[in-house]
Amino acid sequence: MPIDSSLPYDAANIFARILRGELPCKTVLETEHSLAFHDINPLAPIHVLVIPRGAYVSWDDFSAKASDPEIADFVRAVGEVARMTRASAQGYRLLANTGKRGGQEVAHLHVHVFGGAPLGPMLAK
Repeated sequence: MPIDSSLPYDAANIFARILRGELPCKTVLETEHSLAFHDINPLAPIHVLVIPRGAYVSWDDFSAKASDPEIADFVRAVGEVARMTRASAQGYRLLANTGKRGGQEVAHLHVHVFGGAPLGPMLAK
C-alpha cells in the first residue's frame, strides 16, 4: 500500500524545530531515537507527546522506512512515558492522528499519551 502522501514531511514543522533545539520543550524522556515532552496545550492532566527523532510523517511511513532499532526504541519510549507519568497505574489513552482526514495537524509522527482523568468515549458521534 502507498504511504499517505497527503502530508509530506516538512523539515520546518514544530517538532523538527524542537528536535533541532530551535524551540524549547518540557522534556519527559529522551532516548537515542525518540523524544517525549509535555503538550503546550494539554487536553488532560497527563498529556505527553512522543516523537521519533527521524523525519517520519505517520505510522505507515515510520513502519515502512524506520530501522528496527528506531521502531523498538519508539514503542518502548511510549510505554516508558506511560509508566513515568503514572498514567499506566490509572488507565490511559494513546492517540496518533494520521493524515488530514484523521486530524493530523503536524506532519511528523507523534503519539499523544493522555491520562490522569476519565477520558470519555473514544469518538464523538
